[in-house]
Amino acid sequence: MADGPTPTSTATAPVPTAKPRRPRPPSGRTNLASCVVATIFLIFIIIVILIVYYTVFKPQDPKIAVSAVQLPSFSVANGTVNFTFSQYASVRNPNRAAFSHYDSSLQLIYSGTQVGFMFIPAGQIDAGRTQYMAATFSVQSFPLSAPARLGPTLDGVGLNYGLRVEPTLEIESKLEMAGRVRVLHFFTHHVQAKAGCRVAIAVTDGSVLGFHC
Repeated sequence: MADGPTPTSTATAPVPTAKPRRPRPPSGRTNLASCVVATIFLIFIIIVILIVYYTVFKPQDPKIAVSAVQLPSFSVANGTVNFTFSQYASVRNPNRAAFSHYDSSLQLIYSGTQVGFMFIPAGQIDAGRTQYMAATFSVQSFPLSAPARLGPTLDGVGLNYGLRVEPTLEIESKLEMAGRVRVLHFFTHHVQAKAGCRVAIAVTDGSVLGFHC
């Protein structure tokens, strides 16, 4: 029996698979555009913050208004004078944050020399509020530098409207308050307020004829 033809095996070639394409990295123009947009956005945010800061939260100095000056006790002897000085004032905080004062004082000046001084205790005035303050202290005896003038020299300030009717003594009071205001709980600013007053006092009985601040 004759052998038949021997079957031949045919191998199929593997079909190549397509490789997934990797995304192309962004071009240089895309990166530049993104940077420009981010920069413009940051500049806009900074401008808005500055506008809000300077229109709403800009720190302001407190406002001091002296309402009254009194001398509860007064005496003159042998060319020297001593008295008790009282001054009443209101301090307004115009800021939208609390004003913390810690370096404040009241001093009296006579003929260019300090004759009285008082520290004001530290404290705090809430935002937009007004605090009333009273300071009273004794002034040690000091010599009168020259014969007392006749009549007040405050140009119409006082009970006698500038008429020279009795000897007067003129002193100057200086109220200074310094502290800080913390804006938005992050930014701390130092603020201060000052109030200077000239006070005319009758040498005969120590009555306050008038004051001008």
